[in-house]
Amino acid sequence: MRTRLLPLLIVLLAAVLLALGVPLAGSVAAARQQQVVVDRIDDTARFAALAQFVTDGPGGSRRTTTDERLGALRRELESYYGVYGIRAGVFYRNGSAMAIAPGDFFVPPTGEVRRAFDEALLSRRSHDSPQAWPWRHSRLVVASPVIRDGDVVAVVVTDSPTGQLRSRILRGWLFIGAGEIAAMLLAVGAALRLTGWVLRPVRVLDATTHDIATGRLKSRVAAAGGPPELRRLARSFNEMADNVEAVLEQQRAFVADASHQLRNPLAALLLRIELLALELPEGNAEIASVRTEGKRLAQVLDDLLDLALAEHAEADLRLADIGALAEERVAAWAPAARAKGVRLIGDCPPTTGWADPITLSSALDAVIDNAVKFTPEDGTVEVTVSADGDLTTVVVTDTGPGLTEEELARVGDRFWRSGRHQNVKGSGLGLSITRALLAAGGGAIDYAHHEPRGLRVTVTVPRHPETTDGATGAA
Repeated sequence: MRTRLLPLLIVLLAAVLLALGVPLAGSVAAARQQQVVVDRIDDTARFAALAQFVTDGPGGSRRTTTDERLGALRRELESYYGVYGIRAGVFYRNGSAMAIAPGDFFVPPTGEVRRAFDEALLSRRSHDSPQAWPWRHSRLVVASPVIRDGDVVAVVVTDSPTGQLRSRILRGWLFIGAGEIAAMLLAVGAALRLTGWVLRPVRVLDATTHDIATGRLKSRVAAAGGPPELRRLARSFNEMADNVEAVLEQQRAFVADASHQLRNPLAALLLRIELLALELPEGNAEIASVRTEGKRLAQVLDDLLDLALAEHAEADLRLADIGALAEERVAAWAPAARAKGVRLIGDCPPTTGWADPITLSSALDAVIDNAVKFTPEDGTVEVTVSADGDLTTVVVTDTGPGLTEEELARVGDRFWRSGRHQNVKGSGLGLSITRALLAAGGGAIDYAHHEPRGLRVTVTVPRHPETTDGATGAA
């Protein structure tokens, strides 16, 4: 969930920062340009003040300035160009030059300089030039009128390169970008903390739910941390788990008590059947049938009691040699396999695992017994022990009839037996007992097809104690 929620938050934060950063970058560019425009306006005003008392024009009838003032104006413009590299000139109304720097500066018939010149002739400051951007080469033109006795007698024009302006804009944008990156990093860090704070109870709840679903009913959620809604959910979940555990405990107690209470009357009934058989002719079919069903009922009661105890028992976990334990069970079942004509093969190298040796032995007995029982004569049952990452696996394969996909989904359910094997001896509780025994120690059992035919049963136990602790998940 965090991998889905965090990118969404990051995208939203990036969109917010972008929405704030783009207008801010535009404002910085406009402010930098406005500063330059103000400077140019001051420069043109100063040149206009110097040009006010220069003669009207080349053909004017009055000369109100001396040649020295005109020379001073020209020197000022040349110095200005030499220092700043800004073209500047004072032009008469007809566009001819009064004083210019450099010498090739003129008012063209069209273009930005011409538009600024024409606006100044109307006794107005020229309009603002287009915004300069770092990626676009442009020039900044500012024109101011030279007014004397209320009339515009000339125009001062400055034509500035925008290299330095664009550099300052770019530097401003780099500061903004650095600030946005820093803000984004802080926002991502805050989002990580926030999502961790919000999702930590969800992860704990998910792990605890998985633990309970796999049989570790003692697992609970620590109702601390996270939003109030999730804390209330954790408390409600714990109450539900307590109720479920109580109900299952009552069910287990009922099954155990019922199995135990029924064994005595059933034993007495079987004893009376044996006494009755002594008074009837030997080989009576009805007595034999009643005796068989009575023994089957006794086996079912024993299995029910074993299942109730397996679901309730606490595992005595320890570091054990799973290979040696599996090899021992293979040796124990070898005579039964030979008697049926089934080859029982074991490949059990020394491999350690964290398990209860007694319960694991019982689980392997049930699995090997089931494999030998359903494997036909001249078939093969193979037991293989191996280590796979954090797990130790015991794989039992057979060459029996196997199970269909529907049967694989139900194998291990209580009292379930395949419709094709109803005539085989058993109560349908052996694999349920096996699953309960393994779950108590953090193990598991899995069923799959074995190619080309048969069943593949995989028993897994943790290799390390911390794996078992993480699996139990009790809060």
